[in-house]
Amino acid sequence: MISIREQSYGLNVALYNEFTLEDFQEFEAAALKCVEKVHRPDMLLDLSMLKDFTIDMAVEQLKFMSKHEDDFGRIAIVVDDVWIKLASRLSDLITQQHPKYFDDAAEAQAWLLGSGSEE
Repeated sequence: MISIREQSYGLNVALYNEFTLEDFQEFEAAALKCVEKVHRPDMLLDLSMLKDFTIDMAVEQLKFMSKHEDDFGRIAIVVDDVWIKLASRLSDLITQQHPKYFDDAAEAQAWLLGSGSEE
């Protein structure tokens, strides 16, 4: 399940339980729409409630990121599950994206809004 909210800096995306191909397609449409409105939008991806993801979704995510990696600005990822964190970091190695990882969504959003002390 996916929840997507537009923000002044771009998008807040929260994933719950299993991240499926259908969820990814919803995310992809929202992300591309956001790119039309905001130049290099930032994104908060809250994976703290994610339990699993499908392989077909992972393949599509890698294709999307390699095709659109220059379209997005900063990416904040909230994650606490060790396996989900490992999968996220592995996908970072395949693309040129360098997201910042957080344990808390409020801290991640503060960073995107510019009030975080670290870049």
